[in-house]
Amino acid sequence: MLFVFIAPPVFVLGALLVVVGVVCLGSSFVVLNSFLPVLVASDPSIQNSNKESAAELHRLDPEAEYVHARTSFDRDEPTHRPPTGLGLGGATGTSSPELQLSTKISSKGVGLGYCAAVFVQILSILLLFTLSKTSISKASGTLPLRFVLLLVGIWWFSFTMVSRRWLRNRPGPPLESTSTGASSHQPRWRIWLHLVAFAWKSLWKTVKIALKLREVIVFLVAWFLLSDAMATVSGTAILFARTELKMSTTMVALLSITATLSGMAGAFLWPIVSRYFGLKSNHTIMVCIALFELIPLYGMLAYIPLFKNWGVIGLQQPWEIYPLAIVHGVVSGGLSSYCRSFFGLLIPPGMEAAFYALYAATDKGSSFIGPAIVGVLIDATGQVRSGFFFIAVLIVLPIPLVWMVDAEKGRKEGLKISEDMVRVERERMRRWRDCLLGR
Repeated sequence: MLFVFIAPPVFVLGALLVVVGVVCLGSSFVVLNSFLPVLVASDPSIQNSNKESAAELHRLDPEAEYVHARTSFDRDEPTHRPPTGLGLGGATGTSSPELQLSTKISSKGVGLGYCAAVFVQILSILLLFTLSKTSISKASGTLPLRFVLLLVGIWWFSFTMVSRRWLRNRPGPPLESTSTGASSHQPRWRIWLHLVAFAWKSLWKTVKIALKLREVIVFLVAWFLLSDAMATVSGTAILFARTELKMSTTMVALLSITATLSGMAGAFLWPIVSRYFGLKSNHTIMVCIALFELIPLYGMLAYIPLFKNWGVIGLQQPWEIYPLAIVHGVVSGGLSSYCRSFFGLLIPPGMEAAFYALYAATDKGSSFIGPAIVGVLIDATGQVRSGFFFIAVLIVLPIPLVWMVDAEKGRKEGLKISEDMVRVERERMRRWRDCLLGR
């Protein structure tokens, strides 16, 4: 919302606001995603099917680590039945009820997000069109766009209040418990430094735990490549539309709406397609990646002399980019929902927020690599189209990695890690009690 005050003379402040906005947006997605496994575990249908399982433990250890695990993971206990059909190494059949519900919730969430995005984009275009008919656009070329950002900020603020009012607190200790008991008497800057240090310490501990989970590491590497490919395709497509196809701002805005509408459709469509063909989650992800590959391959067709002479096919005409925007949207909607729900299955219970922070760090940490390499290729060749060669290779790299992920094995590994943490916590608490009692 503060961008409404960012005029060209103070553009440096705009860069600062971008940093703050990106950091806060990324943080919000971390805590948003951490709700997904909790919502699945708390769903009545899942609780009824697992009602013989023991209750969950919520503990806070001396180092402020949040430990949450089921107590009935003993291999000899007859009531424990590992989920089947979760991955390539699992039993035959469809995915487990937990994974099906996780995908359903994730897909609906992504779909509703795309619905909101379409609505706000339409409002933004109407606002731009209205302001273009007034003297405001003549007074300042950037003021109409700043009003659009103000509109987006108001939208975010409004639904932040909705979440604050109705979204329940996630189970676990409050963040304040991570600081010392005398925190109320400490300077505020020391409290902030403690929280920042706690965050980095938690991330490092999460990395050390993740290194023990092979399936998590393989999937994170795949997600690193895949998220980089998605960011590269989006950025290159806009650059290609503006420079090579000479599309106007209105046409680019229409392109964005087309991709967003398609993403909304894809989020709701892929669960139906997956159920119809009996696809497991990793199979659905691989199908999405294969369809994603069509985008750079189509752009490379213009290098074939026959199509080049025709002047059409291979993204030589502006209208050709719209069908590819549909493909991009449909695939992105499926990947966004299925990847985060599939990853949620591999997370040790009770560590959802920490592992989704690692998931987000992997996503954002890779987003600059692809665009940087494409930028080098464009500078070397003078053509945006040359970047399609690198993008085509980048997109297919995650496929074998996703194929290697055994979700059933990953879930068992996560449960064992969580069980071990509970066992260690119990031992620490026992020693602490013995120390207090002078034993």
